[in-house]
Amino acid sequence: MTLIASISGVRGTIGGSQGKGLTPIDIVNFVSAYATVLRTSGQPLKVAIGRDARISGAMVNQLVAGTLMSMGIDVVDLGLSTTPTVEYAVPRLQAGGGIILTASHNPKQWNALKLLNEKGEFISAEEGNALLDMIAKGDFDYAEVDHLGSYTQDNSWIDKHIEGILAYDLVDTKAIAACDYTVVVDAVNSTGGIALPKLLHALGVKEVVELYTEPNGHFPHNPEPLSENLSDLASAVKKNNADLGVSVDPDVDRLVLVKEDGTFFGEEYTLVAVSDYILQHRKGNTVSNLSSTQALKDVTLAHGGSYAAAAVGEVNVVSKMKETNAVIGGEGNGGVIVPDFHYGRDALIGVALFLSYMAKSGKSASQIRSKFPTYYISKNKITLEEGMDVDAILNRIKTKYSKQEINDIDGVKIIFDGEWVHLRKSNTEPIIRIYSESSSKTTAENLAEKLIEDIKTLIKG
Repeated sequence: MTLIASISGVRGTIGGSQGKGLTPIDIVNFVSAYATVLRTSGQPLKVAIGRDARISGAMVNQLVAGTLMSMGIDVVDLGLSTTPTVEYAVPRLQAGGGIILTASHNPKQWNALKLLNEKGEFISAEEGNALLDMIAKGDFDYAEVDHLGSYTQDNSWIDKHIEGILAYDLVDTKAIAACDYTVVVDAVNSTGGIALPKLLHALGVKEVVELYTEPNGHFPHNPEPLSENLSDLASAVKKNNADLGVSVDPDVDRLVLVKEDGTFFGEEYTLVAVSDYILQHRKGNTVSNLSSTQALKDVTLAHGGSYAAAAVGEVNVVSKMKETNAVIGGEGNGGVIVPDFHYGRDALIGVALFLSYMAKSGKSASQIRSKFPTYYISKNKITLEEGMDVDAILNRIKTKYSKQEINDIDGVKIIFDGEWVHLRKSNTEPIIRIYSESSSKTTAENLAEKLIEDIKTLIKG
């Protein structure tokens, strides 16, 4: 059993004993702390909650809603929803915050609480630390009977989210409808199965072929939207002579595309393609995290904009986007953030913008992908002994490569001519993650191996 509490929320496996799994007591304590922080924030005492379709969702939902009400917080329950839908809804409901019940791409035994502020954005590190302090104290003041919170259900927000996407100025439904597209969807039997077909039909897609769109929480394959888990989608694109394949994770904040020939567009290139389309119509800057492909920087510079790298984590990307007035940003795992729509990764608007790009350019997905430079990312990790000083190891690596360009806002990123390697420690286990990128797959892998050997040498020394 696993329970991981952090500044952004809590996640864990369902069952087990308190503090070792995501038990009802852990959920109640965490929500009580969130409500306590909210009550002292000056924000409205109203919270929107929504969940993905995983099996434990209904149970967790009732615990979260009841605890909020017991703290005097009014609850607006959006029901089966998506992460970006809840983010979109919170400020429009004039709520003081939001809680998304989802473990993202984790397997079915996991669930989690993602915490939002009044803007529908993930809470800050400062707010998260205050919450963790509150949990440690464990002294919660629950409301008396005349001051309990209210409970209402509102299942309209996926439709409202889609309406907002259709109204976005760079989404061209007429151009999409004129192309008579066929699109295949793999929604891993979660809430993307509700949202994606609705969206695609509303955009004017001629035929939507559905795979695993029943939101029952029984994931038919590993729910992380990676190519090795999406063979059925690739086969269905070819079988149906489709123009595009689309897959999302259970909470619909990551978007992966399959080209018309059944090959993968590349999760790193989802953001690159959408950014290219945005920058053709809206000059400006871009942001991604340190472990994302440098192809975004290439595309941004080609359009006359500036690129900035952020520490890994959506809240860090959003902060850097605000700092640099970025017009588009996100993460290389298929996460697209369109700031003048809302500051959150949103696979739904990503689909709409990519189809608009295809339709307005007259290009296929393969032709769009061929526009961009091809880079290869090698993802590795090295396991360390418990108690080992990871920061000291990273500092010694930084010293060893001090003649190279270094970015140390999140671990150590060493930038060479045309390639890079990024080392960062895990917050949950004694490992160093090592990502490297080059225009050559062999070079990327060799670069990672070189740093792994450097680390082993430093440990022995």
